[in-house]
Amino acid sequence: MNQFLRRAIFAAVALSSLASSASFAVADGDVFLCVDENGKKEYKNTGETKGCKRVELPGITVIPAPVLPKKSASKPASAPADFPKVDEGTQKARDSDRRQILQDELKTEEQKLANLKKDYNNGEPERRGDEKNYAKYQERTIMMKDDISRTEKNIEALKRELSNLK
Repeated sequence: MNQFLRRAIFAAVALSSLASSASFAVADGDVFLCVDENGKKEYKNTGETKGCKRVELPGITVIPAPVLPKKSASKPASAPADFPKVDEGTQKARDSDRRQILQDELKTEEQKLANLKKDYNNGEPERRGDEKNYAKYQERTIMMKDDISRTEKNIEALKRELSNLK
């Protein structure tokens, strides 16, 4: 590849990276060119702009983000007037069903945890025939430990959900 072609490719890459960084810089508004004591140039769009000059970037349009209204912390959000309501009996039946589902899931997870701990055997599970390589055995042991940890977290979450029910 000749030297001219290399320079042309380098220039194209440099210009495209400069253009992309300039487009990121203007995402928040004005762009400023700052020059330090050593003559080093730096483009900024936030922070200290004292001694910097505003730069006009041709062909780039900046659209500011819309300002959202502030929410009042003292006033809770209320449901719209046409929001569907459920009678008390139906809600109690749903809560009862939910409690039963959570209790069933808790029982299943506790049984799963007991089986996992039994198989884990305090970090020394029984080796299988397909684990002639010790690394495979260690990998399975680590996976078993992770399964136990995940199941314990599931049990904690289910207990927390049950305690939150009325």
